[in-house]
Amino acid sequence: MGIVPIKFLATLWLWKGKGAWHFITIEQNESDLIKEMYMWPRKGFGSIPVKVTIGETSWKTSVFPQKEGTFLLPIKKVIRDMEKIKEGNVVQLTIEVVN
Repeated sequence: MGIVPIKFLATLWLWKGKGAWHFITIEQNESDLIKEMYMWPRKGFGSIPVKVTIGETSWKTSVFPQKEGTFLLPIKKVIRDMEKIKEGNVVQLTIEVVN
């Protein structure tokens, strides 16, 4: 399978621990596609490098595996500010695996 963009809707949420980390949970179907497309050994914490696009903003980051088999995508403040998104907003995003 080649590298293809994965487009989906997801809700931005705030982690209720120390700090103000915001995340998007990548659900099982999309997580399975990411696992299929990644060809190299995983990075630190089992992360997989990706390119993400929300609205007009694109950046490179990593997604982080969860026990359930899904991934978490951290969304930095600069991205949230540029796209005017906040906790609870549903956003459309595109993820491309970077091999």
